[in-house]
Amino acid sequence: MIFHVVLEKAEDGWIVAKVPALPGCVSQGKDEKKALENIKEAINAWLWAEDQKESDICPAQKTKAPAYRSGGLAPSSPRY
Repeated sequence: MIFHVVLEKAEDGWIVAKVPALPGCVSQGKDEKKALENIKEAINAWLWAEDQKESDICPAQKTKAPAYRSGGLAPSSPRY
């Protein structure tokens, strides 16, 4: 999957990364590279958590959570 990532510079100089399609999926980094690395981890965690929610609906179907790979990011950063 490919997700649109929004990068914004915070007042403290850190870069905040958000994934609009995944509510609450936010991370940050000292620079854009680190922010993108961190948001990839956040996406994987978000997808894993959603998978667990669905598994909780029918406990008989619970299995080991798969390792999700986001497949890539489509970063968009505003001009600062």
